[in-house]
Amino acid sequence: MSLLRLLPLLLYLAVFNSCSAQPDEAPTEDNSLYTFETPSRDGTGKYYLGREISHVMGHLAADWLERPERELEENVSQAIENMDIQPDEHIADIGAGSGYYTFRMAQKAPRGKVFAVDIQPEMLDIMREKIERENIDNVELVRGSETSPNLEANTLDLVTMVDVYHEISYPREMMQDIVTALKPGGRFVLLEYRMEDSSVPIKRLHKMSEGQAVREMESVGLRLRENMDNLPWQHFMVFVKE
Repeated sequence: MSLLRLLPLLLYLAVFNSCSAQPDEAPTEDNSLYTFETPSRDGTGKYYLGREISHVMGHLAADWLERPERELEENVSQAIENMDIQPDEHIADIGAGSGYYTFRMAQKAPRGKVFAVDIQPEMLDIMREKIERENIDNVELVRGSETSPNLEANTLDLVTMVDVYHEISYPREMMQDIVTALKPGGRFVLLEYRMEDSSVPIKRLHKMSEGQAVREMESVGLRLRENMDNLPWQHFMVFVKE
């Protein structure tokens, strides 16, 4: 990869490390789930099932999410097709950010709804502006917390996380609530940069291996149905609620 193409990634990571979102009120730690060590260069020092949790991307990096080359680098159109979204499905995009995936998914579900969940009000404001400007009527904004997406139980056909899960501060609590929000048979789609591929130009803590993802999802009752390998940089893992 040329230095020119690497510059957006380097800028993102610089902003990422300098503007991590701060929680309104940190929940009490469960020492049976999480352990703590001296943070690595890019990590929080908080570990879950052997994985160090990374920092949260701040809203000042929203432009990086909307970069023109993202389609080429990640084949977002293919990722959306992989989701097999039905016109009337109810979907949640967790860590929606600027809504890059949210609004593309909403086009696939004209008779359904996409809940765009984020913990940062600035990200919600970015999406709200687009909703109002373009009169989008099937996207609903939801302010999540560090431990919950704040969604109703048994209401969702599909929940997605795109390059977000590795930075969730309370992954067990968050995923338990996501499983509760899924309908029986509902699917959870996890996109993460491939840890197994050293050519993916992303820092280590911002990647995940399939094995680690399966371990963490199985702990909350989700089963891996398939890991589609048709994206340039990312795992596309489909888990199901049984």
